Amino acid sequence: MIPDPALALAPAGSRSRAPDEGRQNLVLVTGPSGAGRTTAINVLEDLGFEVIDNLPLSLLPRLLEGPPLSHPLALGLDVRNRDFTTDALIDAIDRLAQRPELALQVLYLDCDEDVLVQRYSETRRRHPLAPADSPAAGIARERELLVPVRARADVLLDSSGLSPHDLRAEIERWFAPPEGRTLAVTLHSFSYKRGLPRGLDLVIDCRFLRNPHWEPELRPLDGRDAAVDAHVAGDPRFDDFFTSMCDFLIPLLPAYHAEGKTHLSIGFGCTGGQHRSVAVTERLAKALAKEGWQVSKRHRELERRAGTGSPTTVRGQVA
Repeated sequence: MIPDPALALAPAGSRSRAPDEGRQNLVLVTGPSGAGRTTAINVLEDLGFEVIDNLPLSLLPRLLEGPPLSHPLALGLDVRNRDFTTDALIDAIDRLAQRPELALQVLYLDCDEDVLVQRYSETRRRHPLAPADSPAAGIARERELLVPVRARADVLLDSSGLSPHDLRAEIERWFAPPEGRTLAVTLHSFSYKRGLPRGLDLVIDCRFLRNPHWEPELRPLDGRDAAVDAHVAGDPRFDDFFTSMCDFLIPLLPAYHAEGKTHLSIGFGCTGGQHRSVAVTERLAKALAKEGWQVSKRHRELERRAGTGSPTTVRGQVA
């Protein structure tokens, strides 16, 4: 399931092992420095995991020699570990995966290099592998070291556009106890000029609808504005399109949920990502929320323009 390299908040691979009540649940948390590993460890602790950060790899077998813990275990591992080598970590993962008493999952936190550089610049922290005043060199070196580890990931999360709060929500969606899980739906509007957002499960092209861009009074507005929404919905094809889309999607959500899927990402594209795709995203978010589903909206091009990266979440209510 790892859609590499096009992913974000994406479920990783077909290798994924769900937590098993009959075995010791073990989550290894790793990824490049600055991608959110510490946040992930803290969230897992809040979810009831016993957590150990920066455990030397040589101590890992000894840690697991004792009787099973009453709580799931999360271990933070990265290049700062004193005895870290790529081969040693890969060997540890492979050995743990072969132990029948363990239900192992590898959580890999990833992030775009330019975002990592910006984070280090803002915090003024030194990258563990970087020479003085050159975090980019350390980031590139670390990413190279972790390529084989990334390939072993069961859950792969890209934190590039996420705040700590948003990252927490994504980790909770993956690792909260089964009784606390639901299907979280994320709707994305985007411009085809900039390509598809990462990690989409379904994509719907809205470019057949009439374009508000050609109306001078609507051009500076976006699909969240009532005038733009009315213009898009006034297209003679809109009602049949939207009704058919809802009739198709809404019955699918319980089926996805019943199969254990925890999140579904649906993309809506148009030429500029400002009018039609935004209007359709807004309308569908309201329709799904009215049905009781947890819905997040991501308007990629509007977020770029505003300099933000935070989704709007609608929880079972009309926004």
